Amino acid sequence: MKRSGWLIGLALIVFITAVGSAQMTTWFQWTYLPQKLMDEIIGESSGETAFNHVVVMGANSRDRKAEEYAGTLMESQYVLDQLKSYGVKDAEIARFPGGETWDGVRGELWEVEPIHQKLASYTDLRAMLAEGSNNADVTAELIWVGEGRSSDLEGKELAGKIVVTTGQATMVHNIACQQKDAAGVISIASPRGGTDPFSIPFGGIRTFSDKPVKFAFNLPPREGALLQSRLARGQKIKVHAVVESGRQKYDLQDPTCSIPGTEPGSEEIILSAHLFEGYVMQGANDNYSGCAAILEAARTLHTLVESGRLPRPRRTIRFLWAPEFSGTIPWVSAHPELMKRTLCNINLDMVGLQLSKSLSFLVALRTTYGNPHYVNDVLEHYYRYVSESNRNYIANRYSQVDARRMVAPTGTEEPLYYYIATHFGSSDHEVFNDWGVGVPAVMMNNWPDLWYHSSGDRPDKLDPTQLKRAVIIAAATAYTIAAADDGIASQIAGEIVSNASGRLGHQLGRGIEEVKRADQNQLPGVYRRTRGYIQAAALNERNTLDSVIELSSDKARMGKHLSTLKAALNSLEEGSLKALEGQMRMATALAGTKPVDVDQTPEEKKASGIVPRPTPKIREKGYRGYRAAIDEAAKTSGKQGAVSNAGQAAAEIQLLCNGKNSALDMKKMLDTQFTRPTELDSIVQYLEILKVAGLVDY
Repeated sequence: MKRSGWLIGLALIVFITAVGSAQMTTWFQWTYLPQKLMDEIIGESSGETAFNHVVVMGANSRDRKAEEYAGTLMESQYVLDQLKSYGVKDAEIARFPGGETWDGVRGELWEVEPIHQKLASYTDLRAMLAEGSNNADVTAELIWVGEGRSSDLEGKELAGKIVVTTGQATMVHNIACQQKDAAGVISIASPRGGTDPFSIPFGGIRTFSDKPVKFAFNLPPREGALLQSRLARGQKIKVHAVVESGRQKYDLQDPTCSIPGTEPGSEEIILSAHLFEGYVMQGANDNYSGCAAILEAARTLHTLVESGRLPRPRRTIRFLWAPEFSGTIPWVSAHPELMKRTLCNINLDMVGLQLSKSLSFLVALRTTYGNPHYVNDVLEHYYRYVSESNRNYIANRYSQVDARRMVAPTGTEEPLYYYIATHFGSSDHEVFNDWGVGVPAVMMNNWPDLWYHSSGDRPDKLDPTQLKRAVIIAAATAYTIAAADDGIASQIAGEIVSNASGRLGHQLGRGIEEVKRADQNQLPGVYRRTRGYIQAAALNERNTLDSVIELSSDKARMGKHLSTLKAALNSLEEGSLKALEGQMRMATALAGTKPVDVDQTPEEKKASGIVPRPTPKIREKGYRGYRAAIDEAAKTSGKQGAVSNAGQAAAEIQLLCNGKNSALDMKKMLDTQFTRPTELDSIVQYLEILKVAGLVDY
């Protein structure tokens, strides 16, 4: 009996083990590159080195001296020196005309009555003195004005007093100082006061008035709360404020270098990061982290290629550090021929946070439908690889042999929390994405960042491990595209279709939900619009597949392969549309109404015949060089309203003019990407302006 029970127990264990093994799922621990080459990139990339770059450049917020503005800015020189020490031969600083910037010299705020104590000092924290503050030497009484709105100031005598507010310094200054003659502002505003009582938001005084600017100090939430409490109790507090500031001339400085490809005059991939965002705010994560990451990516790839551990890629990989927008725009404009050869841009803006500390993710921000490109899927590929190689699945807990540990010696062992997001601008990749430049560009970014644009953005918030992972992802993505042959190109194309199934599924799920929420009167319009979501997403996937052809040597063979993959995409689209139709028919059956008619309206038929083709004039003057032609065309045709009606969709309408998308396609693609539907007539009218301007033809 005991022996029989033992055998039964053993059989159960074997059965359960077999079932458990059968439930194991393969995770995505593969890459486009051979594992040996991927291991070289993983091993050589150093999160410690990247972190040390951040510490050198941004351990604290420095006061720049006049001599620095007159010569080479510290960060520019540091990047150049590091590149030269690595043996990068073409490292240089490109310079462009700059302008003048506000320069804080001194800012002291002392309480003089009823006690003597220092409240704020520019020397202690640069963010304590609002950028734009003018010279002052004032002794004045404090007065509490709440949020500092006009209604808060009514009935208060502010002349000659310094107002204390929870409002933003610039807003309160423009009302209290310029309209009611207050002497200055003390702001205790902090959108992060609940999470960091020491952090002060960086901000400046901006005014459109002819009256001279006065001054503003910012206090951290903890100290601000104490001051607010004293004023609320009716204490009379008098302070002495001293401000010294000036203006400094500067030039725009763009360190740059490259890893040359094997093919002369080859295509290029550009890695970028903004080195400056103004010259007062100096953020560790925003954006010394991005600069440090591409500096380490440059060292890693240069070292591996020069030592023969990585084959030299066919295409050139270029690196660009620049003042945000203001330095990237002239550099791009100065290299129109290079832009024609550039396949894509990968921009790193805030990539080093310890993610759990900021409740953050490493986000990949895709291109819009107007710039469909395989770089989106290559970047996503390495996000997934790095993340899944550094996590432990309960189903796979006995099989970690394929995992690749990507952890810095002094970094955390946290997972890589990430997500793939739709497009968002507000950084240098938008310069490349511009219609006049035409380089598809994506961005790597941490969000949320609890210390964004604040005095708390210091290296203690960063994690060498996450910096290492950002370096690996950026370096591997750039190298994969630079080295891609027909084999890698076909892999990329296949993965686009694989990922497309999820993206189409998302639009199907979105459509089903919107149909479910629609009432009987709304349903026809909602159903037609949600069909457009699926059609637009599928069209974008087909356009993305078309972009892969540029990586191929045998265009004819690759074209046939892409046609096969497009047929698979068409089947996915058809299946999704049928599923959505089923949801619509169920909704109408339950409501006792007829199914929705999806025949095109006369307006839609007309719009489907408008297929604008871009003209060479678009890129003749580079970044936004086409804007003058649009404004002139709108003026001469008397249709300025067509430009304003297009609104925020205008830039995307421009990009969607590829000689294949109709005006009706554009509406579907805009409605899929934007939260509010775009009127078809607005699109058609805007296209007419572009045609008059000579920018498109149809």
